[in-house]
Amino acid sequence: MLTKSAQDQVDQGTMLPLMEEFYTIQGEGFHTGTAAYFIRVGGCDVGCHWCDVKESWNADLHPPTHIHAMVATATAQANTVVITGGEPLMWNMAPLTQKLKEKGMKVHIETSGAYQLSGVWDWICLSPKKNKLPTESVYEKADELKVIIFNKHDFIFAEEQAARTNPNAILFLQPEWSKRDEMTPLIVDYVMNNPKWRISLQTHKFLNIP
Repeated sequence: MLTKSAQDQVDQGTMLPLMEEFYTIQGEGFHTGTAAYFIRVGGCDVGCHWCDVKESWNADLHPPTHIHAMVATATAQANTVVITGGEPLMWNMAPLTQKLKEKGMKVHIETSGAYQLSGVWDWICLSPKKNKLPTESVYEKADELKVIIFNKHDFIFAEEQAARTNPNAILFLQPEWSKRDEMTPLIVDYVMNNPKWRISLQTHKFLNIP
């Protein structure tokens, strides 16, 4: 049970339930292969059955951490920060992103878009989920649309999501890791027939890095 003071700070976004933070190489999407500091925030109610960080779902398991501590650690190691989860937009991202921007950092987010957009971002990676569709605020601002392909119907879902996302977003299809052998050949064929799409792979898993 949080104290009222801590709960107030979480509600305001000056403290966040921090699951983990680490410096690594971006493994997916447009920025694949580039160095970035990841801040993984706990809490998610989207409930993807194939999620590979289900331990992030329950925010109560992750200690509220003051954003000043996160900013100090991140800025000591990197020029780019990726805020991920969980679902980071469950929380007010404005205080954290403003502090990072004041330090000259490039600030990215990976989100399902299921909550209203908050924060100041240099790059928004929208990865929509059928369970809880994105809000218009995220569709409008997304720099990148990354759709996970678990089965053949997901190609239909991908096109539906592309039609709702702003026309400047870069489009990616990514095989779900446990189905990569089955779905990757289908994605290759699909992209060759629909070249507005690109392929994203979870290269960090091939490299065995976080």
